[in-house]
Amino acid sequence: MKLDIPPTRMQLLRLKRRSAIARRGHKLLKDKQDELMRRILELVSKIRDARLRIEQDLRSAFGYFYFASSKQSTKATDEALLATTKNIAVDYTTERVLNLKIPRFKQTISGGLIGYGFMTTSGDLDLALIKIDQLISKLLELAELEKALELFASEIEKTRRRVNALEYILIPSIDETIKFINLKLSEMERGDLTRLMRVKEIVRGK
Repeated sequence: MKLDIPPTRMQLLRLKRRSAIARRGHKLLKDKQDELMRRILELVSKIRDARLRIEQDLRSAFGYFYFASSKQSTKATDEALLATTKNIAVDYTTERVLNLKIPRFKQTISGGLIGYGFMTTSGDLDLALIKIDQLISKLLELAELEKALELFASEIEKTRRRVNALEYILIPSIDETIKFINLKLSEMERGDLTRLMRVKEIVRGK
């Protein structure tokens, strides 16, 4: 669609500069889109592997917990779980990646996980809690990856819209307008030349 601007040489120069900037911006956005897609594919692979490992560890932990529950009373299990003094605080910072603020989680640990005696509890409960404890850092890493994936997916959608707007709307409109102005200027030049020749004929006729 042609832009609604007057067909002058000044506007033609401005449009040519604008076309060069739009094409440069289009190339940069395409490169950004390709890089975002590459990172998304990497994240999807990492998240899939991380989820599989976490699910495997969870199944193992639940298996130990099931065996512990079958070997000791429910009251002993509840008391053992309430005896823990471990506290975990999670802080986060951000890291800029492709102009996006990607969160980075950090855990601060105090106290101990196992605060119960070993006389009334099964060793399987110890193994279950140790497995769960090891999962905390893995869950934080997975949260980082999934949040990064969410941000990258949102950003690639915005970038794709901008690329399409430049590629299918702005650049074709500028090109069409440049072509229109060139035709108009050529037509005006031919008209001026015709009038000039006519004036010369009139002057010679005198």
